[in-house]
Amino acid sequence: MPMRGVATIRCIVGLLAGAFFCNGTAMPAFPMVHAPRASVSLEKPEQNSQQTPTPAPEFTEAKRLLQLGKFDDAIALLGDLEQKQPGIKGLARELGTAYYRKGDYANAITSLKKALDENAGDNEAVQLLGLSYYLSQRPAEAIPELEKVQTWYASANVDAAYILGICYIQTKDYPKARAAFARMFDVPADSASSYLFTARMLLRQDFGSVAEEYGRKAIALDPKLPLAHQLLGELYLYESRIDDAIAEFKKELEVNPGNAAGYYKLADAYSRAQKFDEAERLLQRSVWLDPTATGPYILLGKVLEKKGEAQLAVRALQRALAMEPNNPVPHHLLGQAYRDLGKNEDADRELKIAADLEQGQSAKP
Repeated sequence: MPMRGVATIRCIVGLLAGAFFCNGTAMPAFPMVHAPRASVSLEKPEQNSQQTPTPAPEFTEAKRLLQLGKFDDAIALLGDLEQKQPGIKGLARELGTAYYRKGDYANAITSLKKALDENAGDNEAVQLLGLSYYLSQRPAEAIPELEKVQTWYASANVDAAYILGICYIQTKDYPKARAAFARMFDVPADSASSYLFTARMLLRQDFGSVAEEYGRKAIALDPKLPLAHQLLGELYLYESRIDDAIAEFKKELEVNPGNAAGYYKLADAYSRAQKFDEAERLLQRSVWLDPTATGPYILLGKVLEKKGEAQLAVRALQRALAMEPNNPVPHHLLGQAYRDLGKNEDADRELKIAADLEQGQSAKP
């Protein structure tokens, strides 16, 4: 490597602190959505006369147990209450909520349907029923319920508007999915942004061909829309269409030259094409633009190791691990770099750490 390039890398890996990446892996992931996580929404439930009923005093202890995460205890308590006071109003709703919180969606559906027989205007129960259908892999049955109530309730622990859009995708009703995501992000349904948001969700659900179509539509509506070419580049990279990915990432940087992730992703494509010098140059730019990201450091370490610059690779990977110590990927790459340097004891240590971290991740539900 020319001395100027070595000096530049030494400066980068020695002085900067930060990183960017997608969970420490070079390949973009488009995971299926199995269970929603908490989301933030400023939208409040509609004010009407049939809003969530005030909880009865009999349910206070059960609610406390739910707040503590003791779902089985809460359900047992409510079951005892049902035995002692058959037909008590609101019990089905409380049981449905408890089953939902536990993740027992089949029983949640049964109880919530009973609750709605008692009070058809209980919007929160309607939403929980729709979410329970969705989480039971029954999106077609979830849609009618979620369409009725498109506000956010804390008990659901998820933005139901997002789940409604996903249900439309899973039932292949893409125009309605686009309308749902447009409402969620407060953009016009026929806008370029709406198509881009929907394309991103389609990618996450592994609907690649439709995502490509929607990404192209977004660009046709607004050729300078940031992140649209990047989305297509990620899709093509995932499909190992390296030349197409490179072309799209280059177009993204023409539209959005300050996008640090764009340089990183283009470098990823070049590294897969074995063009390590080009990848290294782009990773330098990504690191300078965003010193809070681990991804460029990880890929930089991999590229440098491939180029025979093991010592510089070690320093880049150590910087990544300083920010993300529980990521097995840089530990594994660091072990390889140490092996290249003849530091077998250090190599064995890092490779063992990587294996232990991977095993721990695999053991998680």
